[in-house]
Amino acid sequence: MSKTILIVYAHPEPTSLTRRFVTETVQILERQGQTVLQSDLYGMGWKATFDEHDFPNRINNDRLGFIQESQHAYATHQQTQDVAAEQDKLLAADAVIFHFPLWWFGMPAILKGWIDRVYAYGFAYGYKGEGNRYRYGDGILKGKRALLSVMVGGPAEDYSPRGINGPLEELLFPITHGALFFPGMDVLPTHAVYGTGKLSKVSVAKELAAWRLRLENLFNESPIPFRRQNGGEYQQNILADHIAMGKEGLTIHIDH
Repeated sequence: MSKTILIVYAHPEPTSLTRRFVTETVQILERQGQTVLQSDLYGMGWKATFDEHDFPNRINNDRLGFIQESQHAYATHQQTQDVAAEQDKLLAADAVIFHFPLWWFGMPAILKGWIDRVYAYGFAYGYKGEGNRYRYGDGILKGKRALLSVMVGGPAEDYSPRGINGPLEELLFPITHGALFFPGMDVLPTHAVYGTGKLSKVSVAKELAAWRLRLENLFNESPIPFRRQNGGEYQQNILADHIAMGKEGLTIHIDH
């Protein structure tokens, strides 16, 4: 059965390795008979800043309250057109693939701005008017898959468990566990390409071959086993004492 996949990508240079992976992704998925949606953030001239211009019809002109205004704009269908269009893409998608380079230990600002603006109150958080009830495994995007394709300039050793830059999976935790798992998506292990500034043609070909294999198994791969908020392991948003005893840090929220 045909699936719909949204590709969100952030790189301003059309000859970059990031954009080459995007082109490969589109070609492979279309050959599979999938429906492909695209959000080329630089090409779209995406507005990265989340500010008063996101709320054309504010309910309080004296002070900008983002949650209050976001809730009102979303509930009354008064969001800006670009934001509403991206929300529609997310709702239509069975999976979302994010292509971006690792810039200063995270995503490019334009992609963070996409999340800031598209993740409206009532949509990605405050779902169904229930505050924090539907999050971390539940929410409006539950049942959809998400995959990060990240181009990393440094060598893999620098991002290993004892590497000087810190483990890549922990650097990306605010994205995988936060921006993606929070509204309900099943998040697949990150696909990283290291040393991107020094890859030979042979190495690039090998990396693309590995990426093709990931795409072939997009709907078969097991997601990262993040612990669900409503799965019975948390008590008042704190992990129960008998789970991951004696441990702390980000990884305790993954059921290894």
